[in-house]
Amino acid sequence: MGLERVFADEPAFVPYVAAGDPSYEESLEYVEALERGGADVIELGLPFSEPIAEGSTIQGAVVRSLEAGMTPERYFAFVEDLDVGVPLVCMTYYNLVYQYTHPETGETGPRAFARRAAEAGIEGFVVVDLPAEEAGPLREACDEFGQDLVFIIAPTTRGDRLDRMREHVSGYVYVQARLGVTGARDDVSGQTEASLARVADWDVPKAVGFGIKTGDHAERIVAAGADGVIVGSALVDIVAEGHEEGQPTAEVVQRLESKARELKQGALAGARARAGVDGS
Repeated sequence: MGLERVFADEPAFVPYVAAGDPSYEESLEYVEALERGGADVIELGLPFSEPIAEGSTIQGAVVRSLEAGMTPERYFAFVEDLDVGVPLVCMTYYNLVYQYTHPETGETGPRAFARRAAEAGIEGFVVVDLPAEEAGPLREACDEFGQDLVFIIAPTTRGDRLDRMREHVSGYVYVQARLGVTGARDDVSGQTEASLARVADWDVPKAVGFGIKTGDHAERIVAAGADGVIVGSALVDIVAEGHEEGQPTAEVVQRLESKARELKQGALAGARARAGVDGS
């Protein structure tokens, strides 16, 4: 059943953090805190030096992670060192996938990357800059190694491109709530319902991301019809603040766990509100 299983009974909370931000050991604790706070799937960023889809918050996380020594091989070791029981999704850019060389087989490219990811315990991928038209090799590798391939649907994605994404997507679809780059916002985009409507008949769960910051945001997104919420910048902000202010790791852990719990409870409240509207 793949990643779809985590959306089966209730709305999923899907947090994002960059692996290794601001250090390998601290990041391990931060990811594990997100699970304790209620994460159902964790999108774990593999940093790339040119994160074109990211706002300043996640760009900062990428810089900190790279400066701390994160590489694809260190990333896979990081995944293996994590003590979490929820599925992990690798969020990255295609250059790293395409250029990857498996350390044991010497094979290169998407199949080598998917194989090594499967060995580490990665269950799916979000490749931010991978066009659906070029997704065939990675899709085949995912099928071989039992992984899902998640696509990001922007408010402007329509026509043939939307059709091709539908052909390749599995696990869940990442519905981008607004145009632009990632970043926490103070409001919920009015584009959300229209974006969800365009993929309403897809047979995968719909998780909405971009700009979600609070439990209230999560509640409103799920009440509008989402099967889950994806939150990155609001969590990375906590990591960044802790690093910049020299906060003890334990304090940052507590803040991340609390924010995760707030967001998960908001999603659950949204499901209750939607059930009330539906009369069920």
